[in-house]
Amino acid sequence: MSRLKKCPHSACFAPDLTCALGNQSPSACPEWKNEPTPASGTDDHSDDDLRLPWSGHALGLIDATFVSGRERPFVVALVGPHNAGKTTLLAAWYLLLARGHRAKPEHCFSGSYSLSGWEEISAWLQWNPAALPSFPPHTASNADRSPGLLHLAFTGNRKSRRDYLFSNAPGEWFHKWAVNRESDETKGARWLGQHADAFLLVADREALSGENRGAARGALLLLIQRLASELKGRPIALVWTKKDIAVDELMERAVRDAVVRHVPEVVEFSTTVFDDSNEGATGVGFQELLAWILELRHASGELPQSNTEASDPLLVYGLR
Repeated sequence: MSRLKKCPHSACFAPDLTCALGNQSPSACPEWKNEPTPASGTDDHSDDDLRLPWSGHALGLIDATFVSGRERPFVVALVGPHNAGKTTLLAAWYLLLARGHRAKPEHCFSGSYSLSGWEEISAWLQWNPAALPSFPPHTASNADRSPGLLHLAFTGNRKSRRDYLFSNAPGEWFHKWAVNRESDETKGARWLGQHADAFLLVADREALSGENRGAARGALLLLIQRLASELKGRPIALVWTKKDIAVDELMERAVRDAVVRHVPEVVEFSTTVFDDSNEGATGVGFQELLAWILELRHASGELPQSNTEASDPLLVYGLR
């Protein structure tokens, strides 16, 4: 007999907490190794026992099920090429919330089951005496990995709490998904395409103005076409990152026209961490984009409107 010891994965705290890669049982994780079984009579918990149903890191699909216990969370898919700024966008949101900024006065931060995950990506943007702030590193691509989901909860005007899950997935997933939807290497992107409630199409102005801007434009157009075929009426925003970088007007117009042609209902935002016009700036466009997200609702989650004065929503539904 043998038992599993502490996972060698640097971001995992199993068996005390859940697997960082989203495995429901430690024995199902390939990262684990065996060691001799301890003598009988010890009070160690069994391999598959979990003291807490979440680890604090990015959530996997098993953890997402836990978050859904109260109500269905609103899933936001950040979709874009490699190095487009998706992780930086998430980190900027977290740092703004941590400093007391609100996307709207009525939206109060109400908790998170993935604070460690948020801290891991936002630490790169914070001052460290040992190193200058920098952008978060590239999100690693692993075809067998479920999409990393970062959780936030907000309380609104009616004191009702709403849960949000934001994807943190590598751009390679989406490129392969755009080329071949059914590829075995696109499982994570395919899951987001099927289950997300809203999409942020992230357009990298740096890539669209660089030496490989033609290839960057082609990859983005492929992704636009894939998203258009998957949307089925769900909201989508075109998010221009690195607004401080100039892009040729014809290139920008070509991308915008392609998005509007395939998805006429798209809304548009621009973001940047740098803002030379305002020394005390906290970034541009981040709060406006988050405010738009927080106003969205599940496509099937609204009760029908009625002229009746009944206060019971079930009666409103029945009297329509």
